Amino acid sequence: MTTPLTHVCVYCGSNTGTRPEYAEAAQQLGRLLAERSLTLVYGGGNIGLMGIVADATLAAGGRVEGIIPQALVDKEVAHLGLTELVTVANMHERKLEMANRAGAFIALPGGIGTLEELFEVWTWLQLGFHAKPVALLNTAGYYDHLLKFIDHQVDERFLKPHQRDLLQVSADPAALLDRIASYQPEAGDKWYSRRNLA
Repeated sequence: MTTPLTHVCVYCGSNTGTRPEYAEAAQQLGRLLAERSLTLVYGGGNIGLMGIVADATLAAGGRVEGIIPQALVDKEVAHLGLTELVTVANMHERKLEMANRAGAFIALPGGIGTLEELFEVWTWLQLGFHAKPVALLNTAGYYDHLLKFIDHQVDERFLKPHQRDLLQVSADPAALLDRIASYQPEAGDKWYSRRNLA
């Protein structure tokens, strides 16, 4: 029996980027989370796309849980208007708390922190450490080059096709939420033959 999805973790930039589409997609996703009674779990910041998705969720009547290290609270980037703001000691605790609370993960455009968070939960999924959907919101083709490189990893046999397919990808926030709501993980071995790859 599948557990109903109630909490979605969103990884995204602490900057807004150059294109207005990035902010628009963050606003749309936040509004949709609230409309679907899904709690937003995110990094607790009040800046960049982080602040935009949180504000949009709250403005639409949704619940937002932010997890932020004390060092970033000290830098005055914590969002103080959330439903719940949890302060932790470091980034490792932050990521673990976010992962534990979430039933699904979505990465919006962002920098190296967003990529690091995305690849960590995707790695955990391929290893079977969790069975929660991991998704990429590819707004305005932001992740096209990354997806091409991931296909290159498949071609070079460092990644299997079913591992690549574990990552749900869409440019449309509503379609992506539909996809993760109906997600069913598929079993598959991570490794190619350890003897002969020919």
